[in-house]
Amino acid sequence: MSKKVAVLMTSMFEDVEYTDPKKEFEKEGHELTVIEKEKGKTLEGKQGEAKVTVDAAVDEVSPSDFDALFIPGGFSPDLLRADERFVTFSKHFIDENKPVFAICHGPQLLITAKALEGRNVTGFKSIQVDLEYAKAKVHDEEVVVCHNLVTSREPDDLPAFNRESLKQLQS
Repeated sequence: MSKKVAVLMTSMFEDVEYTDPKKEFEKEGHELTVIEKEKGKTLEGKQGEAKVTVDAAVDEVSPSDFDALFIPGGFSPDLLRADERFVTFSKHFIDENKPVFAICHGPQLLITAKALEGRNVTGFKSIQVDLEYAKAKVHDEEVVVCHNLVTSREPDDLPAFNRESLKQLQS
């Protein structure tokens, strides 16, 4: 069954951490909606390899319209977490036990949402101490699944990240 996946990101996302999961999710029939501040805006990946058009502004959508949340890494999550609208949007998925997929720096948005206490997680090496301060249980593994939350560390972990994320979308 096809699921609607909200993608929270802005420019400076890690290109392959968006494009690779996107390809795998769409191959399985899932629909992705890229959400940022401004609909129609073109976002650029930090490697300059990917350009993505924003499908919806955060003020135009409700998290209840979506079955799952995907947060690619790079600098994008750090930029988004300064805006309470994105923090609140992301917290909804944790609170409602909907699937959440966050890779690399993606968990930064969930740290700001205060949604990781007691959760088993991983993330890019430089944010692992931040995850500890957020009272999460940090594991240095390619993928960590904790109930509805799937986290990975870096682009090399994408095969495991995609596999576990797709399992969440099947249920």
